[in-house]
Amino acid sequence: MRQAKIFFKGKEAGILTQHDDGSFRYRYHDQWIVDIGKPSISPTLPKAQQEYRSEYLFPFFYNMLPEGTNKQLVCRHMRIDKNDYFGLLLTTARNDTIGAVTVKKIEEPT
Repeated sequence: MRQAKIFFKGKEAGILTQHDDGSFRYRYHDQWIVDIGKPSISPTLPKAQQEYRSEYLFPFFYNMLPEGTNKQLVCRHMRIDKNDYFGLLLTTARNDTIGAVTVKKIEEPT
């Protein structure tokens, strides 16, 4: 199992988990859900639900990944399998992303 903290504009909004079977779960933090001033991180992951499950990486996170030559360069340089979308997300969405969401790896699963 691998996990990452998901930040929205620098504030921790939830946890993204990849389970050993390859499935994914995104869970908003309790405080994020109850705070009406905090938005959903994506229209496809609304705060109407606290937890989401998927057999594959959620499209919102998948769309944050580099493509084409950029993907090839990152994968080769960082030694990431081109099909390891979660690993690629952890590597490329740490600091500078196009949107308000960043992703930070959790070293020890909680």
